[in-house]
Amino acid sequence: MTETLRVPAPTTAGSPKRLALLDVLRGVAILGTLMTNVWVFTGPGAEWGVLQGSLGETSFGSFPDAAESVFRLLADGKFLSMLTILFGVGLAIQYGSAARRGQPWPGRYKWRALFLFGEGAVHFVLVFAWDVLMGYAVTALLVAWLLTRSERAWRRVMWWAAGVHLTVIGLLTAALASAPAGSSPDGGGASREVVELYAHGSWADQIAFRLENAIALRMEPVLTFFLLLFLFLLGVRLFRAGAFGADEAARRIRARMLAWGLGLGVPLNVAVAVGGGDFFLLGRYGAAPLMAVGYIGLIGAVVDRVRRPGPLMNGLTSVGRMALSGYVAQNVICMLVSYGIGLGLAAELGEPWRPWWVMGLWAAVSVVLLVGSTLWLRRFSTGPLESVQKWALRR
Repeated sequence: MTETLRVPAPTTAGSPKRLALLDVLRGVAILGTLMTNVWVFTGPGAEWGVLQGSLGETSFGSFPDAAESVFRLLADGKFLSMLTILFGVGLAIQYGSAARRGQPWPGRYKWRALFLFGEGAVHFVLVFAWDVLMGYAVTALLVAWLLTRSERAWRRVMWWAAGVHLTVIGLLTAALASAPAGSSPDGGGASREVVELYAHGSWADQIAFRLENAIALRMEPVLTFFLLLFLFLLGVRLFRAGAFGADEAARRIRARMLAWGLGLGVPLNVAVAVGGGDFFLLGRYGAAPLMAVGYIGLIGAVVDRVRRPGPLMNGLTSVGRMALSGYVAQNVICMLVSYGIGLGLAAELGEPWRPWWVMGLWAAVSVVLLVGSTLWLRRFSTGPLESVQKWALRR
């Protein structure tokens, strides 16, 4: 049973006011995750094809291959890690708000996490197998409990989780690298049956396929549970240190994040990319989080230099304010554009259109979200799914 405590207000440099940078970061993270997911929607076998290696390895043999590789390398795992850190920041903000009001913790937050798990389950079944919401919900429940413990205790858990995660990923990478060439039972590509399912099958067939293969399709949050735990707690720590404020101390923290994150992350990501597909796990779940820290510092440095926000900044802020709605909306749009239940462009547009049309799809969906979120928030205070969540939790 989840323990409920009344907690004192935490010591933090973070302001109880809404931090403008956080909304921009969330907006970038949402559009950034699509930079990776768009290749899943448009690849052979779609969601299942990822497990069968249909996305292929990094290649610079031709200009189109190089463009796709750079596009994917800039995004793969980086923005997902950023989104995870920001989810931890949001949890820290809610914990601080409850503490200032003298409310019990985790109190009603556990219902919010359980509702998020339900939303993620619906999203997984109906839209996209690589949903992140379910994993976030489970991790949030644990982190919410950890925040009732001493800061020393949860920091110890944070670094312990990082160590366990790196050990697991290191062992798996070593196993992949030492496996005989051609040992993959599927031959390194999606089966014809699965390709046909997403190219021409019905929505009901796709739902049934996800349910039948739910264990395999839900392995990522299991495999990365300790990474999620670490990144959540890293978000808490960064927030309490004041990393997202507008003062000089916050800028110094972000400058260090930029220097260390990109200084270590860029060479590591290049190294694992050169190493080939055997180092995919180490790249996505080892080197990418470092880049995410650097990206936060870089985006913060750019935002600090903006004197008058323009349409892009306002659009990113709007996407960030309704991040849940944006995350689901972009996946629904890509599903309807790519799969046979909609326009079926993934099967129709092969060479020479790929990778250009895929990157174009990302750009088009991003524009839709930037404009749509801005227009929505001119009339409503929260996004549609955020409003549903707020209404349900009031019951």
